[in-house]
Amino acid sequence: MSVNGVDEVEYMMDDEEMGNTLEEEMDDGLLYARGATGNEVENENELLTMVTDTSSAQARKGKDIQGIQWDRLNSTRQDYRRTRIGSYKNYENVASSGDLADKECQQVEQGGSYYDFQYNSRMVKPTILHFQLRNLVWATSKHNVYLMSNNAVVHWSSLSHELSEVLSFSGHVAPSEKHQGSLMEGFTGTQVSTLAVKDNLLVAGGFQGELVCKHLNQRGISFCARMTLEDNAITNAIEIYTNPSGSNCFMASNNDGGLREYDVEKYQLLNHFRFPWPVNHTSISPDGKLVTVVGDHCEGLLIDSRDGKVVSRLVGHRDFSFSSAWHPDGLTFATGNQDKTCRVWDVRNLSSAISVLKGNLGAIRSIRYSSDGQFMMMAEPADFVHIYNTKQNYQRRQEIDFFGEISGFSLSADGESLYIGVWDRIYASLLHYGRRHIFKYLDAL
Repeated sequence: MSVNGVDEVEYMMDDEEMGNTLEEEMDDGLLYARGATGNEVENENELLTMVTDTSSAQARKGKDIQGIQWDRLNSTRQDYRRTRIGSYKNYENVASSGDLADKECQQVEQGGSYYDFQYNSRMVKPTILHFQLRNLVWATSKHNVYLMSNNAVVHWSSLSHELSEVLSFSGHVAPSEKHQGSLMEGFTGTQVSTLAVKDNLLVAGGFQGELVCKHLNQRGISFCARMTLEDNAITNAIEIYTNPSGSNCFMASNNDGGLREYDVEKYQLLNHFRFPWPVNHTSISPDGKLVTVVGDHCEGLLIDSRDGKVVSRLVGHRDFSFSSAWHPDGLTFATGNQDKTCRVWDVRNLSSAISVLKGNLGAIRSIRYSSDGQFMMMAEPADFVHIYNTKQNYQRRQEIDFFGEISGFSLSADGESLYIGVWDRIYASLLHYGRRHIFKYLDAL
């Protein structure tokens, strides 16, 4: 992620780069509340915030999943969607990259129905600190989600509908365990840029190259470290995984061009690979042998996980990439780019992507595969999460459509639950979708 020497505050949540929030668009006259006679309501904000959670039963009866009262606004949902797509400003590091890539995208049939809406909780308030980094929501099971909210990691239970704070970064954080290289004095006022949660391990990365590790089933913090003292130090992504020897590890992608691998048992640095540009995201193959590396370069890399040597270059994207993910079969993987495309690659022939998939309004900021490999999901910076059926060669998709910036999205390990964090000053919430199952024996009744 390119900083170009500017102050960090300038690339934290800049509305010009993010696009207008719904609240601002309402203030701009795109949406405003009406009274019973059609006149503008005196206390518009009070009306707009009188919104409750939405259940699947309510949605089936016609309630908007976000609780937006379209009948009280001067625009229909369809009209506002068209306006939103036309006015949303996609951030590009390479001018007109989206227009150039658009010509390469394949036609995909809409109408897939793979995940059904379950619930929208407005008690949960996802937040974002950086307009390009959107990996701040993680589901550890079908009912348990961890996400960033107001400078704290919080836990949400979809069973009890209870929200609890797990780790606050608003004050001082310091490790309670002693490990070589751990910064025992800890940190104060850490700004969390990225997050990963898996197998009871939480790893947070910060704007100053901080790493904070906590086991969810233990009290206190296990490890704190500052990976680099360089000015351009932001931690862009973290991936937790099991290496070929069976040890638990995590990788940190950093703006100083570094890719660092740590073991979880002693938090020791196992590998440090360096690249000539900021590393925005990495993902490791299911067998642990290959790593996809993308960053502030139009080309991506496939490297050997043991020594960091380049196995192949990935040529095709027209802008900088911020996401990647592997199919469970270990043969295909996907990369997401600011040129508004997701490209799917086959390790057996990397001369070009086997599929080029298009977003509606912005960069592809996050990608996930279901554990059975049947679905690939990609999230834009706002409003859309797309679900592709891999068994139909990415030719059919479901489009999840809402309004607001996406702080992150996550699939549970069993693929049963999909959670989407929505950031907005009024309509911030956590969307929950469940996998649809077809019980064929019912057809005989």
